[in-house]
Amino acid sequence: MRTKFSSELAALTRELGRLAGLAHEAAERVALAVTETDLTAAYEVFALDEKLQEKYGACENRAVILLALEAPVARDLRHVVSAIQIADDLSQLGWLTSSIADSVVRRYPHPVAPPEIITPLAEIGRLTTILAARVVDVIVATGHPIPDAELVVPDPALAHTCQRVLQLLASPEWPHHSAMAVDLALLVHHYERCAEHCVRIGRLIRFFHTGIPLSAQASAESPPA
Repeated sequence: MRTKFSSELAALTRELGRLAGLAHEAAERVALAVTETDLTAAYEVFALDEKLQEKYGACENRAVILLALEAPVARDLRHVVSAIQIADDLSQLGWLTSSIADSVVRRYPHPVAPPEIITPLAEIGRLTTILAARVVDVIVATGHPIPDAELVVPDPALAHTCQRVLQLLASPEWPHHSAMAVDLALLVHHYERCAEHCVRIGRLIRFFHTGIPLSAQASAESPPA
């Protein structure tokens, strides 16, 4: 029975890895869609999200069955509970990248933003894609404890660039119409949420290995007042 349960846990982790791979690919494609006004890339994001949501449902069902039928304890319980939450975060990543892609489709054939905003948006997309790639790495390595420094950590450069764009959009000197500013602010917030989900997945992996609650990890990462 123990061998079968271990095999089921390994299969669950592999499913999470596949979900993370789809989320990473969606992050790559949506970054291209935004910066290049690439309609094909935007529709690829929709297809990736649809596949991700389908696999998310199957992954969640597998985890719930493990909880209901196997009654795991201690570390195994943390594994399953973490997997359920990670799957939900990956599902949200799919939804967020799909929402960003929708902005590209709605404005096509025009760019989603003026040139002075496209450049920092390209950097935001690049940094978000790096975080999503890191998520894939930490999930694949779930069975092998890795140093905290190698988990998914908040990216100050990403946060700074997001804030810089939001400041430009809120400036009284913003030269474009307000509707565009609102749409772009929402797009940036979607990217911020993507980053938050990536970091949260890293904390969930750490919780699995150490049992340290997410709230304690967040407090430890906060800069001193």
